[in-house]
Amino acid sequence: MVDANTDTRTRTRIPVSSMHVFATLLVLGIVFGGDIARWVDSSPALRTGATVFTGIFVQATPFLVLGVLVSGGIAAFVSPAVLQKVVPKNATAAVGVSGLAGMALPGCECGAVPVSRRLMDQGVPTSAALAFLLSAPAINPVVLVSTAVAFPGEPAMVLARFLGSLATALVMGWLWTRFGKAEWITARLADREHRHGTSKWETFRESARADLLQAGAFLVFGAAAAALLHLVVPDWVFTHLAGQLLLSIVVMAVLAVILALCSEADAFVAASMSMLPLLPRLVFLVVGPAVDVKLMAMQAGSFGRGFVARFAPLTFVVAIVCATVCGYLVLGAR
Repeated sequence: MVDANTDTRTRTRIPVSSMHVFATLLVLGIVFGGDIARWVDSSPALRTGATVFTGIFVQATPFLVLGVLVSGGIAAFVSPAVLQKVVPKNATAAVGVSGLAGMALPGCECGAVPVSRRLMDQGVPTSAALAFLLSAPAINPVVLVSTAVAFPGEPAMVLARFLGSLATALVMGWLWTRFGKAEWITARLADREHRHGTSKWETFRESARADLLQAGAFLVFGAAAAALLHLVVPDWVFTHLAGQLLLSIVVMAVLAVILALCSEADAFVAASMSMLPLLPRLVFLVVGPAVDVKLMAMQAGSFGRGFVARFAPLTFVVAIVCATVCGYLVLGAR
């Protein structure tokens, strides 16, 4: 016989979600903030790392919040069918329109993957949906404004990022038009966004909450990684990279894939690496929103692993080339 008290406890158990973990960590930070501050102040190295981490986090958070609010609004109130109506039937022209349409739909990479898959399922050419997938998180207003704030006095950096990211999206879309095959996309989209009986405001709230927690986690990781780089990597390494432009471009591209930062906050991490020239940091900003480890995992779930095996490596190379060419034309070798 099952004990009644045990059965009651089982039924009333509260599931632990990411929000509970976030709230717990926030409370612990408030309660033990003084002790943490004293421990950090006792070491000059830790104090430097904490300064870098705090600076990046505080500067990036407003843009992250704005981005997830806009992204949640799109998920709740904007149907992908709206974009489908303005996309030309011609695949080549559709790539150009969809690439530019990314400017009007702020959101991070995580939100662009399911939207792009849904566009495919609604009849938008695959090449156009992929162009949108790459452009939306990279050239939208929130990302461009955050880049301008992160690089004050360097408006050319904003232009170079816009051109490099747009070129990456268009080139990949046109390459798919020429060489892509429908059978490379095998997975199907699971419709989790618009459940029956769910109001638009509830969809907005849940989408914004989920995006904030997910993107916020990557922001914390990215800020911590940037602080760690300042602590453990000797200055001579950055000095050497600054003198080896090609090597620094490759290193920053690989770092963008590994760190997997949110596009609404990555500019502040790049800006913190002030010992490097602008060109390698531009490559970091163009490659990150196009291909990183979290994007590859999400794309594998939405499009299939075979798609990712072909799409991700080519995108990595195209993003580096486009960023380098656009950066050299706009910024020069600096």
